[in-house]
Amino acid sequence: MPSARPRLLYVTDLAYEARGRRYCDEDIFLTSRLREEFDLALCHPRDAAALLDAFDAVVVRNSGPVLGHKAAYDAFRARAAERGTLVYNQLTGRADMAGKQYLLDLTAAGLPVIPTADRAEDLHLLPVADEYVVKPRLGADSAGLRIVPASRVREVLGTGAGDLLVQPRVDFAYEVSFYFVDHDFQYALYAPRPERRWQLEPYDATVADLDFARRFIEWNGIDHGVQRVDACRAPGGELLLVELEDLNPYLSLDALDEPGRDAFTGALRTALRRLLATRPAEADSA
Repeated sequence: MPSARPRLLYVTDLAYEARGRRYCDEDIFLTSRLREEFDLALCHPRDAAALLDAFDAVVVRNSGPVLGHKAAYDAFRARAAERGTLVYNQLTGRADMAGKQYLLDLTAAGLPVIPTADRAEDLHLLPVADEYVVKPRLGADSAGLRIVPASRVREVLGTGAGDLLVQPRVDFAYEVSFYFVDHDFQYALYAPRPERRWQLEPYDATVADLDFARRFIEWNGIDHGVQRVDACRAPGGELLLVELEDLNPYLSLDALDEPGRDAFTGALRTALRRLLATRPAEADSA
């Protein structure tokens, strides 16, 4: 007999340790709310490809950097594509889901992003700075990130064989993040003290702020998924994109009050119902 409720495979690494964040707490909370409506099982990202056939959809959440389980992630993507599995987030993201190439693409397109280059011969295209941020093209969670003085940046970038990105170090006022479920804005949080990135507080986003964030959500073209637009307030007052997290963005739900968390989980459940409604009729009777 088919299950009376949709079955979700929730992919997470509860043991992953991230600086300043407890991923496991967030996923324990989210799964407790999703279980009110869905039959749900948790699995490690290394097990997802082998298990997904038994579920109606897969939710990828705080599964840690893909670099830690690249072969398993590639196998999961291949298996999901082969059988047409519904995956949340949708696996067609053009941003962090595919590496950091998008920072170069957005720079070339003239969008409001921290200017980024990947070749020593292109350094002249970046604003002059005393220091530069150098990071791996496939990095995550600041792994491998270095602050390099201007006098050494050409030397450091020259050793990267195309696998490093460089940006001017921006003396920003604060970082702010905008959180979306599908294309719907949910809330914004900011770090008023730049040296304490993950001590977040609610942020009252302006119309201009949301226009900025939505520009990148539209650019990415994901129909279903949770996305986080990270930006910094530059010295001139404008916002510049730092990162567009479209794979498994940490949501900092602990920085919200209870009504805020309720609103987010309600939006997520609605989005999952909407996604599950796209299943072919034969899938419901299988």
